[in-house]
Amino acid sequence: MQKLTGIKAAFIDIDNMLLDFDAYVQETMRTGFAHFGLKPYTPDMFEVFTRENNVLWRRIEDGTLVFEELVKIRWRNIFQALGIEADGPAFERYFREALNESAIPVPGAHALLQELHGRMIVCAASNGPYMQQIHRLELGEMEQYMDYCFISEKIGASKPAGLFYERAFRELNEGRETPIRPEETVMIGDSKTSDIRGGAGFGMHTIWYDRSGKADPASCEAEYTVTSLEEIPLLIE
Repeated sequence: MQKLTGIKAAFIDIDNMLLDFDAYVQETMRTGFAHFGLKPYTPDMFEVFTRENNVLWRRIEDGTLVFEELVKIRWRNIFQALGIEADGPAFERYFREALNESAIPVPGAHALLQELHGRMIVCAASNGPYMQQIHRLELGEMEQYMDYCFISEKIGASKPAGLFYERAFRELNEGRETPIRPEETVMIGDSKTSDIRGGAGFGMHTIWYDRSGKADPASCEAEYTVTSLEEIPLLIE
């Protein structure tokens, strides 16, 4: 397999790429449902969360919803789909407070950052609230490896919009005598849309992390597909 050469900067997604968002959600649903006196959590409920949450994030990605609206309706929609009568906004507050203190690493994340940090510029590239994502990186002892943190709330645009990448590159190249070009960078993430389609659309190289390990690589537009983080440094010379 031909490796990527001449890479000067790696953009890396955070949730389900470096920090295990799915594991956090399952634990918070389990403890939160008990805390609010709801019916006991079962694994199939996580599938409902994933479906409803993804619908809302797709709307953010295509520009038809803003994050401030997502947090108002997310748990209302999820509880409705689950047939549970509960206070959605109250549970959202509980959910977000717990998320702010969550930093469950994806296996291999620290080793990946340690390996890349010594070889190129490392940038976090994430949709979400700025202080929350920075705090979680700090809790996970990952912030130390980040040369830049491009977070949608601070950037003023969300992946996969070209504006997100345009503003990120503007910050990356500020004061740099020789600008880093998109073709000298790689976008690494688990989302086919916000990470892979967004990065490729801006001219970046792309590596898709298939968390399930079962997907057909042809189903994604990425140049490379990996099923473990240990594979990523091997793709970049």
